[in-house]
Amino acid sequence: MKIKASIVTNSVLAILIAAGVSACNQNKPETKAAAAPTAGTTASNPEIVYINQDSLVAKYDYIKDMDKRLGDKGKAAQADVQSRQQAIQREIAEYQKAAPTMAADQRQATEQRLQRKGQEFQQYQQNAGAQVQNDQVSEQTKLYEKLVDFTKAYAKEKGYKLILTYQKGNATVLYGDPSLDVTADVIKRLNEAYAKDKK
Repeated sequence: MKIKASIVTNSVLAILIAAGVSACNQNKPETKAAAAPTAGTTASNPEIVYINQDSLVAKYDYIKDMDKRLGDKGKAAQADVQSRQQAIQREIAEYQKAAPTMAADQRQATEQRLQRKGQEFQQYQQNAGAQVQNDQVSEQTKLYEKLVDFTKAYAKEKGYKLILTYQKGNATVLYGDPSLDVTADVIKRLNEAYAKDKK
């Protein structure tokens, strides 16, 4: 039930690629008057930049808080499931001790009751797992929307046509010139915006 770092990492990668493409598409319908200054400043202001995804995941406070929220919810759900499981196990142990002295009809009724409780517990356990997964999807959707909105505005402000992501071990981007790395600025701005949202 714990959220894995790879889930968040893969989500961020997909998010930023989609946001970069979206920002690229958003900037296509420029007028010729607006395109002329961009052409003159292309050397000093690149149209394609990248964000180091590993750094974003490690340093963006929203992701840290999201991981903590999901981790806390997962631990709480797991503790609740374990508590219920232990309660059923205690009832079974008590029944096993008392069974030799019980009448046959009483034994049968107790076994049926314990069987129903076991089935209800399994259903509860499945529902708890599904709820944790739903929470993960919900949080990742919020993260996606937050990053897409930020990336669109950031690309428009800076005049970027495409924002890529770079991740260690990802064969999609083998090298990126450090001058195209906007990670530090993106993380700084995201954290500033998140700090304002928290207040």
